[in-house]
Amino acid sequence: MSDAPTAYRLTEEQVLLRDTIRQLADEKIAPRAAEIDRTGEFPEDIRQLLAAQDVLALPFPPEHGGLGANLLTVAVAIEQIARACATSSLILTVHDLGSQALLLAGTDEQKARLFPKLASGETLAAFALTEPEAGSDAAALRTRAVREGDGYHLSGTKRFITNGSVAGLITVFAVTSPDAPRHERISAFAVEVPTDGFKVSRLEHKLGIRGSPTAELTFDGVLVPEANRIGDEGQGWDLAMKTFEHSRPGVAAQAVGIAQGALDAAVAYARERKQFGKRIGEFQMVQGMLADMDARTEAARQLLYKACAEIDAGTPDAARWASAAKLIAGDTAMAVTTDAVQVLGGYGYTDDYPVERMMRDAKITQIYEGTQQIQRLVIARALLGKAD
Repeated sequence: MSDAPTAYRLTEEQVLLRDTIRQLADEKIAPRAAEIDRTGEFPEDIRQLLAAQDVLALPFPPEHGGLGANLLTVAVAIEQIARACATSSLILTVHDLGSQALLLAGTDEQKARLFPKLASGETLAAFALTEPEAGSDAAALRTRAVREGDGYHLSGTKRFITNGSVAGLITVFAVTSPDAPRHERISAFAVEVPTDGFKVSRLEHKLGIRGSPTAELTFDGVLVPEANRIGDEGQGWDLAMKTFEHSRPGVAAQAVGIAQGALDAAVAYARERKQFGKRIGEFQMVQGMLADMDARTEAARQLLYKACAEIDAGTPDAARWASAAKLIAGDTAMAVTTDAVQVLGGYGYTDDYPVERMMRDAKITQIYEGTQQIQRLVIARALLGKAD
C-alpha cells in the first residue's frame, strides 16, 4: 500500500471529456451496438468516428499528434464507450494497450516515426503476448526472434490477439535468448503489418465482444529491423508487466462501463414495466436489487479512479492497484449484468433488450489481461512480499 494516499477529483477537462464521449456514445454508438453483436463484424465506422473525434489520440504525446492524456482520462473515455458498446470500447482499450511498450521504452526515433499514424487513428495497435501454450503462464512463450544482420527473423504463433486482424502495428513478445533466466529470455518488437511471413490464421467465434476480432496470428520468418525492437534485448518481460499496470485499469474501465449500461437499462425498465397493477420499480425486492447494483458499480468506479490516480502518481505498488481494480470491476460487471437480466425477467433473456448482450460481454472482463485468479495472486504477492 502507498505511504501517502493520492487524492483524485476529475478536472473540468475530464468532466467535459466524459460528458462529450457519453453523448457521442449515446447518439452514434449505442444504436449500432446490437447490429455489431449480431453480425460479429468489426465496426470500422466506429473506429473512424473515434479517430475523427480524436479519442484514439488520447494516449499519445502532443508532439506526435496526440492529446497526452493520463491513465485516468483514458479510463474515463473507455468507460463511457463501454456503457453503450463493449466491442467499441475495445478499439481504444487495445489501441492504448498495444502502444504502451513504445510509450514506456520507445526511442525518440521510434515515437516520431510510429506515433503520428497511431494518434490519428490511421493505424491501430495490438498486443501479442499470449500463445497456445502460454496463457496465464506468459513467460512460457515459444515464439522466437533470431538475430540476423541488422534485424530479427520472427517465427511462432500468437493466440487470442484482440484486434489482431485489423491492427497495422502489433507489439510482439518473442524469445531472443532461450538459455537466459526465465524472465530475461524475452524481447519486445513493434511489427508493422502486413508484411511477408505474417498471416491471420483464424478468427475466434466468441460468447461476447463479437464485433472485436480475436485472432490467431502466424509469424513465419517475419523480418523485423533492429530499429523496431522496443527497449533492450531481454527487457520484454518487464515491459509486458509494466504494460499490464496500465492496461488492467483499461479493462476495469470497460467493466465499469458495462455495469453502468446494464444498470441504466434495468432502471429504465423498472420505471415502465407494470405487474400486479404497479410499476415493478415500486416493489421492494426490485428496489433492493437496483440499489445493490448501483452501490457495486459506484464502488468499482471509485476503486478504478483511485487506482488510476495512484498509478499516474508513480506509486511503487502500481501492480497491486491495477489488479485490485480489474478484479473488483470485472466481478462487478458480471454480477450487475446478471442482476439486470433478472430485473427484466423473460425480456432480459431476449435480444430485444441490451442486457443479455451486456451479460455476455461482461464475462471476458474476468478473463483477459490476466484472469481473476491471476489478479488475486498479484495482490497477494504484493502483500506477502513486504516486510513485517
